[in-house]
Amino acid sequence: MKKVFVTGATGLLGANTVIKLLQYDYTVTALVRKKSSWMGEENENLRLIEGDLFSDISEYLQDVDAVIHIAAETSQDLLHYEDYKKTNYDAVVHLFAQAAAAGVEKFLFVSTANTLGYGNSAVWGSEKAPQIYPFTHSYYAQSKLETENYLLQQNRGTKVVIVNPTFMIGAYDRKPSSGKIIFWTWKKKLVFYPKGGKNFVHAEDAAEGIIKAVEKGKNGEKYLLANENLTYKEFFGKINAITGQTPVMIPIPDAGLAMLGMIGDFLRKLKIKTSLSSPNMKALRINNFYSNRKSSEELGVRYQSVDKAVEDAIRFFERKNNEVKVGRQI
Repeated sequence: MKKVFVTGATGLLGANTVIKLLQYDYTVTALVRKKSSWMGEENENLRLIEGDLFSDISEYLQDVDAVIHIAAETSQDLLHYEDYKKTNYDAVVHLFAQAAAAGVEKFLFVSTANTLGYGNSAVWGSEKAPQIYPFTHSYYAQSKLETENYLLQQNRGTKVVIVNPTFMIGAYDRKPSSGKIIFWTWKKKLVFYPKGGKNFVHAEDAAEGIIKAVEKGKNGEKYLLANENLTYKEFFGKINAITGQTPVMIPIPDAGLAMLGMIGDFLRKLKIKTSLSSPNMKALRINNFYSNRKSSEELGVRYQSVDKAVEDAIRFFERKNNEVKVGRQI
């Protein structure tokens, strides 16, 4: 039975990963801010410890086979690169140093597909494609790329494997994080959608990819965890079909998104937090498409349909909403 240490266990990807690890009989120690935030069931092979990414975790890394680092600052409204660097780079340097000192065999870093160059409907992005605009101007993506480069220079003792998931949808999205996109159209009569698109993947499959990467991933390699390349109109169409909705769909002109980006840039100069920015609005106008060939062939990941991901996410949101209603009645 292998032992792993996991960060970010209470988020969308982290929860799915820990649940799968336990299903595969791993012994898991998970770093969380609050034990009460854990959404899964209790398990004799799961130990939750409270702390932050700068805590001294050396005592928990003894006899650990792999560290799976998922926790990250993913907000899109922070104003300065340093706001991302502290969590996405400095904390990783701290964690990796402890893992290496403890003799951990493998350090798996969960990055983002946006450190890699995206493609289009004809040619999809891959692990070999360099990062391009607008993500070269995304503080989040930049901080992740800086961390990738650091880790790949440190992999002589503890092995380093990097996974680059695309946009994840699924259950256990408690905030919600990426699942916010479902609420863009769910239960709406009028839906405005951007003309671009992106790659979507079931969070459960991304979790499976992480475990496969721990078991089979090669030292110094990156693996895209990706599935279906869809326009936003196609993705929203899936939500509408699954929920039985027929909203009016209206495309947002590219010029309108560009204008919103410039407004966001101005607000940011005034130190006002906003997710609006020229790079973020550009991201909505491109086909941010990727290939999963490497993870499918080398890791053996089998991907479920995005329809299944949407169904699982909606069921989770409905169940969570019902629990809140029951709590209020009590």
